[in-house]
Amino acid sequence: MKNPNVQAHTPLMQQYLGIKSQHPDTLVLFRMGDFYELFYDDARRAAQLLNITLTRRGESAGLPVIMAGVPHHALEQYLARLIKAGESVVIAEQVGEVGAEKGPVRREVARIVTPGTATDDALLDARAQTLLAAVCSTDQNYGLAWLELSSGRFSVLQTASLAELHAELFRLQASELLAPDGFSGDYDGFRPRSRPIWHFDSASAYRLLTEQFQTRDLRGFGAEGLGAAIAAAGALLQYVQETQKSSLPHLRSLRVETPGDALILDAATRRNLEIDRSLSGSHDHTLLRVVDTCVTAMGARALQRWLTRPLRSHAALEARYDAVAQLAEAQVRGSGDEMLRAALRDITDVERILARIALRSARPRDLAGLSASLASLPNVVDALAGIDAPLLHELGERLGEHGALCAQLRAALADELPLLARDGGVFRSGFDADLDRLRGLSENADGFLVDLEARERQRSGIETLKVGYNRVHGYYLEAGKTHAAKIPADYTRRQTLTNYERYITEELKQFEDQVLSARDRALAREKQLYETLLDRIAADLAPLQTMAQAIAELDVLACFADTARRSKWCRPQLLAEPCLTIRAGRHPVVEASLQTPFVPNDLTLGDTARLLVITGPNMGGKSTYMRQTALIVLLAHAGCFVPADAATIGPIDRIFTRIGAADDLASGQSTFMVEMSETANILHNATRESLVLMDEIGRGTSTYDGLSLARAVAEFLATDVRAFALFATHYFELTALADTLPGVANVHLDAAEYSDAQGERLVFLHNVKAGPANRSFGLQVAALAGVPQAVIRAARGHLQTLENRPQVDAGLPLPANPVRAADKPQLSLFAPASPSAAMKLLDALEPDALSPRDALDALYELKKTRRREL
Repeated sequence: MKNPNVQAHTPLMQQYLGIKSQHPDTLVLFRMGDFYELFYDDARRAAQLLNITLTRRGESAGLPVIMAGVPHHALEQYLARLIKAGESVVIAEQVGEVGAEKGPVRREVARIVTPGTATDDALLDARAQTLLAAVCSTDQNYGLAWLELSSGRFSVLQTASLAELHAELFRLQASELLAPDGFSGDYDGFRPRSRPIWHFDSASAYRLLTEQFQTRDLRGFGAEGLGAAIAAAGALLQYVQETQKSSLPHLRSLRVETPGDALILDAATRRNLEIDRSLSGSHDHTLLRVVDTCVTAMGARALQRWLTRPLRSHAALEARYDAVAQLAEAQVRGSGDEMLRAALRDITDVERILARIALRSARPRDLAGLSASLASLPNVVDALAGIDAPLLHELGERLGEHGALCAQLRAALADELPLLARDGGVFRSGFDADLDRLRGLSENADGFLVDLEARERQRSGIETLKVGYNRVHGYYLEAGKTHAAKIPADYTRRQTLTNYERYITEELKQFEDQVLSARDRALAREKQLYETLLDRIAADLAPLQTMAQAIAELDVLACFADTARRSKWCRPQLLAEPCLTIRAGRHPVVEASLQTPFVPNDLTLGDTARLLVITGPNMGGKSTYMRQTALIVLLAHAGCFVPADAATIGPIDRIFTRIGAADDLASGQSTFMVEMSETANILHNATRESLVLMDEIGRGTSTYDGLSLARAVAEFLATDVRAFALFATHYFELTALADTLPGVANVHLDAAEYSDAQGERLVFLHNVKAGPANRSFGLQVAALAGVPQAVIRAARGHLQTLENRPQVDAGLPLPANPVRAADKPQLSLFAPASPSAAMKLLDALEPDALSPRDALDALYELKKTRRREL
């Protein structure tokens, strides 16, 4: 808007601009009768996002008023579209009565809906978390806090590593991120919402948190001393209080997460493993989509948390395995798990219902859902009877007893409920005597009006006279103007129409006052009863939240049992000694998408073989083999059975993957730079207890640079880090490392070639076999991809020429120390065919004058000499 002089505007626009000035970066929906209107720049933006009409109506301060609106009854539908587009919205409601005071009806901000604070079902994905996060830093630490307002789950984490902070942000995928003004950093695509820096003061945040939780300190939550995390949590809490305009009684505790409690997965690893979103960003063809058979929305969200934060505690994991094993066994018998899942299907999203009750935004049908869920709890308890896994027993205890509340809800709520409490009809007849009496006055109105109409027709002699009602004029008696002479003297004209006149009598006026008063008083009584019922539920909020969390965990365990039984997954064995052995392992996502049987493969890593060099053709299954290993380890640490015939797993602290890469144009990094950055992260942070997957290191640069880097990385992993590593490569020369370094072994993916009437054919066998591959079948794969045959023939000729050059000889071992040239990149060469030839080569080379070309020429001459000698 171009005119900043607010006083020059009309009173209505002054009211709007006053609200807008407090929320300059937020769309303001301004209630005007049956519509929510947006003005000026807000209207232009909303018209684009919602595809609604942009109009001009009247003037204010000499300028046309540009506006766009949405019907009040369709507000949630339009809000959902705005929130999905990443917008925040201020809802300004009418709080005054028309004509009660001079000027326009007063409006106030009733709530602020943002992408991270939405709680209405229409604005949320039922099976995914919607999180609000806040981040800040001190001199040495980064603090991260996140909240799922729709469930009340409030968590914090503190780390000294910016990389770990990025990894956690990628894990959480928060819908909204808060950061102090001036806080810079790359958040993997997250754009923080700036907040005043004083909101992140740790002392103020500490006081705000203790007031919210009604505690003297934060020791009971294990948050003492976490200054950065507390500062982030305080800023987050203040933001939520501002947007919700209400108390937050469902935020009762703070969960402190420690990076060492779970497997650490960086952003690249999470992306490559496609745990809950694919590389394209969708949720299809992910581990979560394959495993998720949860029957409740709460369970689906809990499953996502378990898979994205796999635990390290063997005790906690064994407890989950015991529960899954017993549920799966009960399912085979046709009891237990089937009964449990059947009972869970009758339970609604209690977590989110309780949050709306706490925020006083619950609707009548939310209460009906809570009532039905509480009524189903005895069936859940019955399904757990006879299953003695300690974790299941604990969860059964946490369900609690809620019979009294359930009975009260069933006694109070009508069978057919309105969408909104303000519409009336929430409570059943017989629940409240005062409400029944007031309803009776309204419900008997029809009989009185029918009787009145008959009497007035007879008295006036007007057979077409009728009784009517509208919201503006109330009740009336209507007669055509042709009957004006018959109108009784005690009729008072109320409204004149083209062909009719409408009248009121003293009797009808008294009836109107009584009936309308009764309706208003009935609605007021219902509102009072509704608030009382919400208070009653809120009194049990803590045990109800505990019950909801127990339901969610039971659902996840039952889901794991169902998956284990249907897909024939096995229970992992966890050991304290370092090892990773998998028999007949399978990739769960690939197997689920195949129409043919998946080819399983074994894996053995231990002290004798800590690094496997994996060779084989493109499309042969190297990446699948590596990813399935990581997913099996991840599933085991989520408490799930795994897709294998057997799996034995020692201590694992982190999973790293370096599989594939793309340009990062935003930060100016090429594909190879991204590859090297991820490699550097692995080499700096991997430990003896890490699982490392590396695919095609060095492919983004020249052959010799890439080969040199690949070899050096493999040597460092095998000798310095000693991590469990799967190292896939097309540099066959690296297979010689198994002969020179301890703990290195070769495996390869098999393929077969045959000829038929159509020409040469290639079959990928997908079998992992010991030893190195003898060729890569690159040209055959190119042919399968549809590369023109002329190109394939030319490539085959070039390949034969190159294979005749001495520098390409896969059967020759690598030297222990590569030849170096002054001021030149490191160059790895293949050793000559015999020790005597090697000595001649070394004698002939002048290191200070050596160039890569000279070295290759010298080696070529040496090979020709050796051939003549033979």
